[in-house]
Amino acid sequence: MPDRLSARRLLRMLDLTSLGEDDPPARIAVLCEAAEPRHGSVAAVCVYPEHVQACRARLAGGPVRVATVVNFPDGAANPDRAARECRRALAVGAQEIDLVFPWRALQAGDAAVGGRVVAACRAVLPEGIPLKVILESGMLDPMQLRAASMLALQAGADFLKTSTGKAAAGASPEAVQAMLAAIGDSGRACGLKVSGGVRTFADAMAYLQLVESMMGEGWATPARFRIGASSLLDDLLRVLEGDAHAGHAAGGMAY
Repeated sequence: MPDRLSARRLLRMLDLTSLGEDDPPARIAVLCEAAEPRHGSVAAVCVYPEHVQACRARLAGGPVRVATVVNFPDGAANPDRAARECRRALAVGAQEIDLVFPWRALQAGDAAVGGRVVAACRAVLPEGIPLKVILESGMLDPMQLRAASMLALQAGADFLKTSTGKAAAGASPEAVQAMLAAIGDSGRACGLKVSGGVRTFADAMAYLQLVESMMGEGWATPARFRIGASSLLDDLLRVLEGDAHAGHAAGGMAY
């Protein structure tokens, strides 16, 4: 029973994600169907901007939010471009924005542009549209990750997010610890999104326990803690329903 309670809790924190370059409409339809299993709804679906309108139509009237990505996956060092992409995302109905921080520019010695990119996006997003800033933590050393975290926080990030899922390295406990420490030190009410390599119930529980050990029991809610994944859904349903039903209930999604 405790495992099922934990799996149900994690389900509500899941950003069900499909960011394949050639995702067909049928795949997006399956994603939306999987977002509302009988055990409760996920927090959001995260798709490319061209699929936002279809997701909004399929999920209309329900609790699942529709997120999209900007400055993705490269993390360009161009504030104007990032802001334009945010405006376009809003125009098609995006309810949450996942923005890639210009981490390569940070590595090259230009730290300030990261803050400008984040601030430019925050400036065009109305209240109620969360800005999740993807730091690509697996590609940064500890000092760079700390710098990126603080720049994003100072510029108005609502969440810090570990990874695009497109880089060679994704989330790690060490990166999550560093990002949570930055959130705590900033004094801001900022959330955390773990993405990149979280595939099993055990993976997700390890991160949830780490978060609550640092931030306090009960800190992790869908408003402050998300897990960006899709293959995780099958494992959560396995815990909730048993092995015989999980793959079918999730539409056989494993990516």
